[in-house]
Amino acid sequence: MSNQEHWSLDQYKEYQKKGNKKSKYGAIKTSVDGQTFDSRKEADYYCNLKLRLQGGDIKGFCLQPIFILAPGLKYKADFIVFHNDGTAEIIDTKGFKTKEYIAKKKVFKDKYNLEIKEE
Repeated sequence: MSNQEHWSLDQYKEYQKKGNKKSKYGAIKTSVDGQTFDSRKEADYYCNLKLRLQGGDIKGFCLQPIFILAPGLKYKADFIVFHNDGTAEIIDTKGFKTKEYIAKKKVFKDKYNLEIKEE
């Protein structure tokens, strides 16, 4: 594409088809094992969990569990990690904490009496 100041509608549509859209916070969608993650950081954490599971370090994990905070208000974590001692951790791989996330995190703690671990 040339370094022109304005694109035609066709040029812009072509640009969008190529997947050149950037995330608002710079995250790059990444696919691993047929699963698409919102960021490379989240995908890397998934790969680490797979290794920990194979090594027997953890009992298991769940991808993107959804918690109901109130009618019409949900929180989707990145992972739940189930440890061998019977405990579990709610994990959120964060690059940027939005005001919405901070508010949901507080409601989550109040409702479930659990902490969200940020990676």
